[in-house]
Amino acid sequence: MKVPNIDSASDVYLRVADSLGSGRTTAPWQHVITPEELEIYREAGFGRPFEGEIRPALLVIDVQYRSVGHARLPILESIKREYPTSCGEYGWWAVPHISRLIHAFRARGFPVVFPHVAYKESHDGQRFAEKAPAIMSIPRKGYEMVEECAPCAGDILLPKHHASAFFGTPLVSYLTTFDVNCVVVTGTTTSGCVRASTVDASSYGYHVIVPHDAVFDRSQTSHAVNLFDMHSKYADVMSTEEVINLMPLASAPMVPCPAE
Repeated sequence: MKVPNIDSASDVYLRVADSLGSGRTTAPWQHVITPEELEIYREAGFGRPFEGEIRPALLVIDVQYRSVGHARLPILESIKREYPTSCGEYGWWAVPHISRLIHAFRARGFPVVFPHVAYKESHDGQRFAEKAPAIMSIPRKGYEMVEECAPCAGDILLPKHHASAFFGTPLVSYLTTFDVNCVVVTGTTTSGCVRASTVDASSYGYHVIVPHDAVFDRSQTSHAVNLFDMHSKYADVMSTEEVINLMPLASAPMVPCPAE
């Protein structure tokens, strides 16, 4: 499938310039990045959209209860009552979009990969635990996948110990096996594991798409700034709806999860 030319798609923004007042759509960073900064990036030539055939895989990063909490609570309440790593309601807002993408990829026969935080033993903290020691206090139930976005038969589970889904994992081997040249990155956090995975994917030569409504962060400012920066340098940022519209239905039948 081919990513459409932005100039012929009035409801899709794939350039930083589109947030300069075209009126066609509102970029998720428009309330944070100033017009002057947008102009700088435009004049410097950042944010050019990818054009070409894509063979995508979906990455569902760290969509576990440790990231959203079991109850749909405001973030501070979720942190205090459940997990210090929780993004609370910000995560739950993204869950329906992530779930929709999972089902769309399965229906079209494209790979769905679940890079997730592996349970942390005492020796797993390393440098990140020095910055955020609370990550070592999450009980095992916090590592369970959110039900609405849970993997099923045929999906790939990929435990990881660091931010990037690529670091110390066989992800590249899986993507090579499935002849993937594009990854759609969803999950959390936008400024952490999503960004680290996006940068690594771009470094490995993959085209990267980040659906802005299917990623989330505990800081909405950090969320917006990192979406802008990824869009400028490493990825095409668009909505879940726009991602699904890029993908034709495959001939392979969808294999439903047992619960469905």
